[in-house]
Amino acid sequence: MRILVTGGAGFIGSALVRYLVGEIGAEVLNVDKLTYAGNLASLKSVESAPNYRFLQADICDRARMQEAFGTFRPDMVMHLAAESHVDRSISGAADFVQTNVVGTFTLLDAARHYWDGLEAKRKSAFRFLHVSTDEVYGSLGDEGLFEETTPYDPSSPYSASKAASDHLAIAWHRTYGLPVVVSNCSNNYGSYHFPEKLIPLMILNALEGKPLPVYGNGANVRDWLYVEDHARALFTIASRGRPGEKYNVGGRNERRNIDVVQRICAIFDGIYKDKAPHAHLIAHVTDRPGHDARYAIDASKLEGELGWKAQETFETGIEKTVHWYLENAWWWRPLRENVYSGERLGIFKER
Repeated sequence: MRILVTGGAGFIGSALVRYLVGEIGAEVLNVDKLTYAGNLASLKSVESAPNYRFLQADICDRARMQEAFGTFRPDMVMHLAAESHVDRSISGAADFVQTNVVGTFTLLDAARHYWDGLEAKRKSAFRFLHVSTDEVYGSLGDEGLFEETTPYDPSSPYSASKAASDHLAIAWHRTYGLPVVVSNCSNNYGSYHFPEKLIPLMILNALEGKPLPVYGNGANVRDWLYVEDHARALFTIASRGRPGEKYNVGGRNERRNIDVVQRICAIFDGIYKDKAPHAHLIAHVTDRPGHDARYAIDASKLEGELGWKAQETFETGIEKTVHWYLENAWWWRPLRENVYSGERLGIFKER
């Protein structure tokens, strides 16, 4: 099986590539632009594998995408390349529209022209998985779960750009017949996570004795999904999902942000008893504009139709994650020193 993965040097993408190359044994072409969040060090374990290739290219570059399809001739596309940090989208929306909307259009159209030229058997087997987020659905109240039929109601420039790309992907299936499947996942966490996101930021700040900034009162709720569980889900959906369908992917691990941070502090207290309690580092800061109150995924369709189930609970996954960061400073220290040191993002001034 030949799989073209976009964004394979990112957090979720690298977990997927490691899984496809190391456990599935697929031939993988990783196409990544290598923006600030793309890191080839995340692929160190597979970089020399004979079934792995890397192409540095922008998905907005139509000629490069056509060349990648024509040369590699994939059986499947797993499209993860995206700008993904809500805070950065607040102060710099243009990059999100360009990559997430224009880039997805460019890739879909290149895939369609490639697919049109395949012989019947390969054409029938081909799949295009568009990987998206639960943030397209907007915000939940205290009750209920996001289902595949939940109306879209994005709140941030990031989620709006992903909503647009979802609609493009489904339209390419309905209009042109391209065998597209869409996945929408809850918040991911785990190893190799760029330290701008909540969990790695809290871990590294706690390790360095810095404040742990929590937006508002910390009551915003997210459903947490261990990234390696997500990688398994994506391959399951791409391999066995029905074209034109959407599948929600969630860990069934709802937690308030403040509870996530306090759990990380408790793990640190157990490891560094002389510095306990780490909770005194928690600092409540001005909330993010348009901050959705609650996300929660109903993954019943994926679990029932395709037999996938998350293997990690939040308790087991967060323990693994904290210890991974403590043991792998070689990966994150260059990022903290040279790319992102933990400063507040997403600040904008009204005109």
